[in-house]
Amino acid sequence: MKKIGIGLLGCGVVGEAVYRALTENADIVSAKCGASVKVIKIAVRNPSKKRGKIPAHLFTRKWREVVSSPEVDIVVELIGGEDEAYAAITEAIKLKKHIVTANKLLLAKKGEELFKLIRKAGVNIGFEASVAGAVPVIRTIREAVASGRIISIFGIINGTSNYILTDMMENGSSFSDALGEAQRLGYAESDPTFDIAGIDAAHKLAVLANLAFGTPVKLKDIYIEGIALLSPDDFLFARQFGRVIKLLAMARNDGGKLDIRVHPAMVSVNRPISRVDGVTNAVELEITDAGRLMLIGPGAGGEATASAVIADIVDTARDIVRGSVGRISPTGFLPDTRKPLPLKSTDSIKSGYYLRFTVDDKPGVLAKIAGILGANGISIDSVIQKGRSGGPVPLVVLTHEAVEKSVRTAIKKIDSLSSTRAKTILIRLEDGR
Repeated sequence: MKKIGIGLLGCGVVGEAVYRALTENADIVSAKCGASVKVIKIAVRNPSKKRGKIPAHLFTRKWREVVSSPEVDIVVELIGGEDEAYAAITEAIKLKKHIVTANKLLLAKKGEELFKLIRKAGVNIGFEASVAGAVPVIRTIREAVASGRIISIFGIINGTSNYILTDMMENGSSFSDALGEAQRLGYAESDPTFDIAGIDAAHKLAVLANLAFGTPVKLKDIYIEGIALLSPDDFLFARQFGRVIKLLAMARNDGGKLDIRVHPAMVSVNRPISRVDGVTNAVELEITDAGRLMLIGPGAGGEATASAVIADIVDTARDIVRGSVGRISPTGFLPDTRKPLPLKSTDSIKSGYYLRFTVDDKPGVLAKIAGILGANGISIDSVIQKGRSGGPVPLVVLTHEAVEKSVRTAIKKIDSLSSTRAKTILIRLEDGR
């Protein structure tokens, strides 16, 4: 039986889970790919640290020892970040090593460069673990959607933010309390900026949109809003409107233009995605010949992510055994068929809006706000007005579909009124199209 060597770069929670799965399930892996798959070397920053039952002789501080080993056929990059990971992967590609990575940041920033190098070298790259953990969304987009066109991607692809929003929705927690609990449970990093600011979700969305629409996607082209400005009041009002708040990643081919964004949104409780809670991830694909397809599962954690890494290792091992390396393009499209899509301006987005104003509790304020909204072509669907507190009070308006630029113009005027006491909170309504 052919022997295929694995070189691990990084051995944290995911790396240990990958090693454990390849060792404990060696017979299953072998039965599925027709080869003996074994970890040969592991690069870590601290080789003396104890890591389960992994033999000490496998560890080295130098990733080049792993990459250059003649026994290593597949390099699995799990160190994260950009510069070191890029150096290691590009060196491995030059040496004709196959690549498996979970690095969404690197793929979002330098994916196009890596894909060109991969094609030139004639090796494979697998990156299922870079988005949504155990959920096979990349394999679905790249391989299962063959004849139909993907119209839109719509999903929850950051477990940390989804846990925080679920806590705020179900328990009335403040943002800071929900974040603290997520950190205590290990769902959020000590520096959670990428998660709560929507940046992590944007990295993943860039990867998905690239595959779904056959177009290069630059991170700077994605409109991004985070969740830090949301308050418990917003969740109380959402419940009154029959909605929940989720951080959504969305990309849509809208008449030949790419509408791509990450931001909080209010979703009807009748939509399946409204019931995706905690650290669970979900991605909904709208496909021309298959309708709506939803994939749901654990989006984080060592074993969940490792399962996606192992799937890519097995796929590559199969190709090595059968001599069919390079059978599938990294993006799923042949290089000369991929064309950049022009971007849809955020100003031209049409949506319903939740607007929470903080205003003086006195007569005429609602009429003045309604007048400004009307003057900008924005019609009101529902209003909730809390009053008689003696101080500033929330005034909540749900609008019918309106143009984003008009809404922003109206908010600017309303925020400048003498009766307005805080900046308006805007949350888009996503009811599906």
